[in-house]
Amino acid sequence: MMDSWWLFALTCFGLGAITLITRVFFLFPEEEIPMPHWLKRGLKYAPLAALAAVIAPELVMTQGALIQTLLDARLPAVACATAYYFWRRGILGTIVVGMAVYLPLHIGLGW
Repeated sequence: MMDSWWLFALTCFGLGAITLITRVFFLFPEEEIPMPHWLKRGLKYAPLAALAAVIAPELVMTQGALIQTLLDARLPAVACATAYYFWRRGILGTIVVGMAVYLPLHIGLGW
């Protein structure tokens, strides 16, 4: 029977090796991998789609259910952050504005 420390170390090594292999796989070819134009165009939007898929449920759900009230600090924070982004087009400012609205409402008013 393997000691639990060795099993943990083996698991970490295996996960690290798999991650390394999958990340550098595209660096091995000497020439560009042929892909259809529609796939190349679609891959440009993959990071944005992944980010939206992670953030969107956090904005409209609480403990696996849709929010039931408009007195949720996330809603005005998202509205203000979105308005700021379309006004100034700055990511850092968008985060600052969203948190500046969210924190007083969440901590101060208990929303």
